[in-house]
Amino acid sequence: MAAEVTQNRPIPTITITSRAGDALSQLGKAARKKPMGAAGAVVLVLLVLVAIFADVVAPYPALEHGPTPLAGPSSEHLAGTDQFGRDILSRVIYGARTSLYVGVAATVVSMVPAVLLGMTSAFFGGWYDYLLQRFVDTIQALPGLILLMTIVVILGSSLWNVIFALSFNRAIVGSRVMRGATLGVSTATYVEAARACGATNVRIILRHLLPNIVPTIIVVYSLGFGTVILAEASLSFLGLGVPPPTPSWGGMMAADGRAYMFAAPWMLWAPTIALAVVVFAVNMFGDAIRDLLDPRLRGTR
Repeated sequence: MAAEVTQNRPIPTITITSRAGDALSQLGKAARKKPMGAAGAVVLVLLVLVAIFADVVAPYPALEHGPTPLAGPSSEHLAGTDQFGRDILSRVIYGARTSLYVGVAATVVSMVPAVLLGMTSAFFGGWYDYLLQRFVDTIQALPGLILLMTIVVILGSSLWNVIFALSFNRAIVGSRVMRGATLGVSTATYVEAARACGATNVRIILRHLLPNIVPTIIVVYSLGFGTVILAEASLSFLGLGVPPPTPSWGGMMAADGRAYMFAAPWMLWAPTIALAVVVFAVNMFGDAIRDLLDPRLRGTR
């Protein structure tokens, strides 16, 4: 009887890597590859935290009048005070809440009609596509700021009217981009195969087209977020944005900032610097997302 030979083989070990660890590793790799985008993301996170916890972060209430109007920067008021003695830094912090609220609301509200109109226009084509694109051409032929001012003047100056005006403009502009992205994938082989298998139009749009334009949606609206904040500031600067006394960066740069720009220049500097830093950070973050999601740009930068 042959002796049975047994070999001692090492027991394979299974390394379990947590999903959280993988996510952190990918984030670290992306941050090293796009440092400016990572810096922009940090600024955006700080903006969100400051906006949420403005009541805690701000040294003074935004509407509290003080005994020292037009006081320069000091240890008590790091960014000085306005003509009513209100702390400029506190108003800038509360203004971040207004800008973030308007930016997020206008971006989300405009995204749905832009994607819906753009996808259906490219998918169905024909007279529907022709009429819709001529309407888009008509709206885009108007200067953006003039269109926003017209809508706000007709509806009245309020927070929700400003959000509606910004959403309408962004939805029309974004629908053209969504149409182009949908046209690029609507003729793909898997779409033709789904149509040959008898899939309904709704299933093709939701199952095959929409998932393939999600990167485009993310890039377009991450870059457009800064544009929305800047447009809200422009309307407030012209006196058509968020009505006072609600603090907003554009409103702080408007009549008060211009009237006292020589006697108290800090009233103009603080909101201007805050707006410039946030818009720059948003653009850097959106540009990094575009480079990371677009395969044509991954090896070029």
